[in-house]
Amino acid sequence: MQYGLLGEKLSHSYSPELHAMFGDYPYELYEISPEALGDFLRARDFQGLNVTIPYKTTVMAVCDHLTEAAEAIGSVNTVVREPGGGLLGDNTDAAGFEGMLWKSEIPVRGKKCLVLGSGGASLAVQYVLDKQGAGEVVVISRSGKDSYDNIHRHKDAQVIINATPVGMYPNTAASPVDLREFPACEGVLDLIYNPSRTALIQQAEALRIPRMGGLYMLVEQARFSAQIFTKKTFSVIRTVDAFQTLRRRKENRVLIGMPGCGKTTVGYALAQFLDRPFVDCDQKLEESFGVSCEDFINRNGEDAFRDHETALLAKLGKESGLVISTGGGCVTRAENYPHLHQNGAIIFLERELSKLPRKGRPLSLRGNLQDMYTIRLPMYRRFADLIVANNAEPERVARNVEVLYDRFNS
Repeated sequence: MQYGLLGEKLSHSYSPELHAMFGDYPYELYEISPEALGDFLRARDFQGLNVTIPYKTTVMAVCDHLTEAAEAIGSVNTVVREPGGGLLGDNTDAAGFEGMLWKSEIPVRGKKCLVLGSGGASLAVQYVLDKQGAGEVVVISRSGKDSYDNIHRHKDAQVIINATPVGMYPNTAASPVDLREFPACEGVLDLIYNPSRTALIQQAEALRIPRMGGLYMLVEQARFSAQIFTKKTFSVIRTVDAFQTLRRRKENRVLIGMPGCGKTTVGYALAQFLDRPFVDCDQKLEESFGVSCEDFINRNGEDAFRDHETALLAKLGKESGLVISTGGGCVTRAENYPHLHQNGAIIFLERELSKLPRKGRPLSLRGNLQDMYTIRLPMYRRFADLIVANNAEPERVARNVEVLYDRFNS
């Protein structure tokens, strides 16, 4: 055992892949229950650890020494064994959050800031806000003077920071607050990085409030942890590069478009090009139905089909690193957008109507294809991050998707 991440539930973690970008040290996940934590720490069978929910303050008590930052913050997220065998507790969350503020360009100086949560991550956030000259900083806890029961007293908050796990994978539909209750809000920061866009971030996006999710903070704090582990210095450019690389690897590519526009063919080519799993939603539904989508719709109606489709998209949208080919009508239900958007870049694949096949596509056969296209076109555009024409061989279109994706995210 050398290096790793200590926490209670770690199935969502990107840390091993991330630390591999900074060094060649072995890095594993140590998912330890509260009952087993004491034995794990007493064994000291490690060289260095990152620490996450819910152990950031617990671990602090067993450290033999603390850095100035860890002592000032009152929380530890990085532990290393000293030459004499003692444990040194440090905190790189503060540096990570400082990097997140810089990247987001959301000003906090003189602003009223609402920090949701009072755990270890919250302590690092409060430390940085004080350092950056924030105005009033209010910490919302589940109980006490400032809680969710009386949060309405702070509707004048200008910056809202989520330092709780509410909205984290797999419970991605949850949000700690309703931003419509904060009319003065000028910026939203969510420390959660999986999903990439939490329900809170998606609401901020819908309300056109400047916002940022926690992936950049994760990468920046990992850079500082790697420096502690390796005793080497890594430029901030490494953070930017690792952030872009990790985002590109983890973000789903979601293909939408008219029935027969080539989503399956292009999706398969794109999955091969990116070396990642491919999921055809209609095929998945047919496997669960035991009959074709056409037969299911004919027997049960379109509404029943859409219910099953939405349930599938809610499940798939939580995953990362997939290429997903959706059914042509998924855009007819607005609730499918947050499912697909939380971890995905949505690509509208366009193709001339004259080239769209109808065989085996019940909804295309039932009415006028031009009328369907006219109705759905605004929906496709509303869902889409990118629009790509499918007018070449699938491999070429797939490569074009990635070229446009890279431009969109540069």
